[in-house]
Amino acid sequence: MALGPRYRITIRRRREGKTNYRKRLKLILSGKLRLVIRTTLKSTIVQIVDSHLKGDKIIIQAHSSHLKKNFNWKYNTGNMPSAYLTGYLCGIKARKSDIKECILDLGVCIHKNRVLSAFRGFLDASNINVPYDEKFFEKSHLEDRITGVHIKNYAEYLKKNNKEKYEKIFSEYIKNKVDPTKIVDDFNSIKTKIAKSI
Repeated sequence: MALGPRYRITIRRRREGKTNYRKRLKLILSGKLRLVIRTTLKSTIVQIVDSHLKGDKIIIQAHSSHLKKNFNWKYNTGNMPSAYLTGYLCGIKARKSDIKECILDLGVCIHKNRVLSAFRGFLDASNINVPYDEKFFEKSHLEDRITGVHIKNYAEYLKKNNKEKYEKIFSEYIKNKVDPTKIVDDFNSIKTKIAKSI
């Protein structure tokens, strides 16, 4: 470890790789609302945030746990379909609040495919101007995965060819009497519910 009178320990969140302060400063100096997308292992959070000197003010937010509580989402909240629906929910709320423009704040981007799914959901739900480059979505194969087709196909394959592995991988779904092969139908149903409910 470096020593001496001029040595300074870096800010904790920078040390932990959680915040890029240079990037954050540029976003805040723009004076625009920020579309903040964050992911954890089990959830996705999408927020529209207004920055103030005293701290950030969250104007609108959607959390993937809201899908279970309010829309009867029976599947994992840490997958791409739930990330898309969370972004979609936030987009619908933003549209109803007459927000016209915001800028994208991804922070230190982890779980990139879920971040992209949430952002795509937000764009599909709202007519808000969010500058981005289409290259952002290249090579992500989002359209094949945001509805959960990949989960459905994998479940069907295992159910037919390896019952033991199917029961192991989808044990939580089986325990809760949820059929993973119906995820696409449920996704479309809940997307419609979200659009009508707000």
